[in-house]
Amino acid sequence: MTDPQSYRPSSIPTDPGVYRFFDEKGVVIYVGKAKNLKNRLNSYFQKNLQEKTYRMVNTAVRVDWTVVNTEIEALQLEFTWIKSENPKYNIQFKDDKSYPYLAVSLGEEFPRLYISRAKRRPGVKYFGPYAHAWALRSSFDVIQKLYPIRSCTDSNFSRAVKSKRQCLLGDIGKCSAPCVSWISKEEHQELAKKLVKFVDTSSGDISAALSKDMVAASENEEFEQAAKIRDQISAIEKSAETSGTSLSENFSADLLATHSEITHSAVTMFSVRHGRVVGSRSWILDRADVLEDESVIAAMISKIYSELDAPSEILVDELPDAVEIIEDWLTDKSGHRVTISKPLRGDKLDVINTVKRNANQALIQHLSKRSNDAAVSGRALEEIANLLDLPELPLRIECFDISNIQGNHMVASMVVFEDGQIKKSDYRRFAIDDVAGFDDTRAMHHVLTRRLKRYLAEREIDNSEVAELGGARPKFAYPPQLIVVDGGAPQVAAAAKALAELGISDIFLCGLAKRLEEVWLPESKEPVIFPRHSEGLYLLQRIRDEAHRFAITFHRSKRSKVMLESLLDDIPKLGESRRAALLDKFGSVTAIRKATVTEISTVPGIGSNIAELIVAHLATESVSNVQVNMETGEIT
Repeated sequence: MTDPQSYRPSSIPTDPGVYRFFDEKGVVIYVGKAKNLKNRLNSYFQKNLQEKTYRMVNTAVRVDWTVVNTEIEALQLEFTWIKSENPKYNIQFKDDKSYPYLAVSLGEEFPRLYISRAKRRPGVKYFGPYAHAWALRSSFDVIQKLYPIRSCTDSNFSRAVKSKRQCLLGDIGKCSAPCVSWISKEEHQELAKKLVKFVDTSSGDISAALSKDMVAASENEEFEQAAKIRDQISAIEKSAETSGTSLSENFSADLLATHSEITHSAVTMFSVRHGRVVGSRSWILDRADVLEDESVIAAMISKIYSELDAPSEILVDELPDAVEIIEDWLTDKSGHRVTISKPLRGDKLDVINTVKRNANQALIQHLSKRSNDAAVSGRALEEIANLLDLPELPLRIECFDISNIQGNHMVASMVVFEDGQIKKSDYRRFAIDDVAGFDDTRAMHHVLTRRLKRYLAEREIDNSEVAELGGARPKFAYPPQLIVVDGGAPQVAAAAKALAELGISDIFLCGLAKRLEEVWLPESKEPVIFPRHSEGLYLLQRIRDEAHRFAITFHRSKRSKVMLESLLDDIPKLGESRRAALLDKFGSVTAIRKATVTEISTVPGIGSNIAELIVAHLATESVSNVQVNMETGEIT
């Protein structure tokens, strides 16, 4: 790495401008703008830099700058250089999928209607993006009938001109056939302009026009045609699906919202035109090399509107820094006033919240696909090994979590990850006999002791016994390289005691505390702090959360049975066998309370008389004093 002082510049101007850091190969690794270049650049050569800024400055070997007249010019030049240079440490977005657009090539002599997923070209009017390709194609079919401009390729159009024979689309009324002069060039261009105005105004207008055709077809007893038009209306409504929020027909805006996790962020955009959501799109950001003070929303606005014209209003879930400068840049670029605001109440806030939920879902889908990537899992395991000073990669990780009902009816879970991937076949759950009064730490010691005793017993099985078992060793015979416990120093100490009592020293141990996501090691007074956007920390969180989920699932099942048994104990004429039959049939308090006398009477051993006793008893039994924490499953 380079010593930043070796290339620290002197005589830096105090004007506004844009600066670039270069690595040893002359590649631009970061582009930034500043109101005062001297103050901004000097801040990079101070002590106590944040982690990623420190890494960027020490990777660079030189920095240069360009002076401009205003902050708006600096912003515009910064966006231009980021787009052209693609610097490593600037925010870079990856589209989560390729969405289709409805395109009209107004710049051509004979405009063409088509569906496009390609990069935008000048002279082409785009509508969308559309989330449902099948619905867009159906709408495309409808629009062709209403405004039959050509949709053929240039080569087919030229062939028709030479042969003086229109194609099939002309014969079936889906093209006005300018290739054989059915209409003039001017008439065809005017038809294309009407189509653009029609689609740009409101998809509801298309639905209204088709509704008239559907009624007319029905009145003429052309029911098949009416049904076809009905399906076309449904497709149009699907292709321009709304957010479920009632917005004014005069409302047109773009809405941007973000959702961030440890390693990635997602940004989703809804395009609302005339009160309807006509398009949605999401982008994914890898936060691994993004500098700490970079604004995701500002970078997203620059990416989107460097290619598109901005609408008059842009709504965001969080305002970027220097929002006035960005507004002025968009205004100059678009030729009309553009405002950026954060809604605080009403329908607009409801839609922004919907956009944010979609960003969350886009990120969940991306991370779900990514979690199965062997290269990503390998990097995460390598980070864990390095930061915890493990002698080898933790290819098998077991995680333990404790769950309880007010300190009673404790259960525990064990989940297993191998090579960074879930291995559900090795999951285990433990029922803990807590008559002696267990707490979380004693329960953790108890469960680890049970699991590791099985490991010590099963690892001694010789090969001949393995053959008798079908050639596979018992699953508890495989030791983990790393045990993770859900909790901080007390839980880690309890687990370490279990390992020590059994004389096991080759299995490593850590705990992940929820509050600050600190990683605790045995006999350590200070936690290990993983980098905030670390792949290793993200994997540990996934493992911990999976153990918690698995424990809660078991805990809720046990809690329901405990509550049901408690209620049934006080009902006369219910012995042990009848209570067991009820448990097998209904399984939970909620289910038995919802059941009717007839449904209860179908349980073996319970007739209508006893069923009436049960219903009457539960009707008078008050459970208003019982409150359940729905996140943890605990009765509070």
